[in-house]
Amino acid sequence: MNFNKLVKKAVSRVGLDLHRLTTASNPSYQVLAAINHVQADVVFDIGANIGQFAQDLRSVGFSGEIVSFEPLSSAYAVLSKAAQADRKWKIHPRAAVGDQVGEVEINIAANSVSSSILPMLEAHSSVAIGSAYVASERTPLITLDSIAPTYLSAQARPFIKIDTQGFESQVLDGAPETLKRAQGVLLELSLVSLYEGHKLWLEMIQRMADQGFTLWSIQRGFTDPQTGRSLQVDGIFLRQ
Repeated sequence: MNFNKLVKKAVSRVGLDLHRLTTASNPSYQVLAAINHVQADVVFDIGANIGQFAQDLRSVGFSGEIVSFEPLSSAYAVLSKAAQADRKWKIHPRAAVGDQVGEVEINIAANSVSSSILPMLEAHSSVAIGSAYVASERTPLITLDSIAPTYLSAQARPFIKIDTQGFESQVLDGAPETLKRAQGVLLELSLVSLYEGHKLWLEMIQRMADQGFTLWSIQRGFTDPQTGRSLQVDGIFLRQ
């Protein structure tokens, strides 16, 4: 038995598995492949939390501009520190991104990543430990169209990642002009209702098609750990 097989056997004994990092096995590599496919050079990271998505993109080799947006003050502080050493990673002043400019109340989840402007439904809180809301805070609210020109040159080819816990439709409502320039969109798609009033996957896929995008790939997202049911997935849409 060769060394690789010995390692894989040892790892499997503790309930883990090893895979070569490829576009088929690693979500970040797949996102990078999509970005490269459409030659996007600026990524809008909407719903950045503490910078996980941007850091993953850097780890697989993306060297273009990243602009991150985050509304939670606690996450924003960590995000800002994470980007300090990366001159091509910009952090927009703390704000939520939606369909209008003003202020909004955001609900803070114990786990931070499930925080949302929308009320959370039991279908979410009952299956995700630590997702229940524990507080709220006011945050500035902006539209992508109101700030995109600040970050985009005339030749820029943007790619938009939207992970806003049910608020994705409102982000798109506030970005018609930016979407015309976008080469791709990574969008969280809910298969069941997890937040009050949010749009489900089929409507969002049709909306993206109407905007000139085709569904290029689907990535695994939020799964019920008890039943194995998929609750959310991530869809990568590319300009047709």
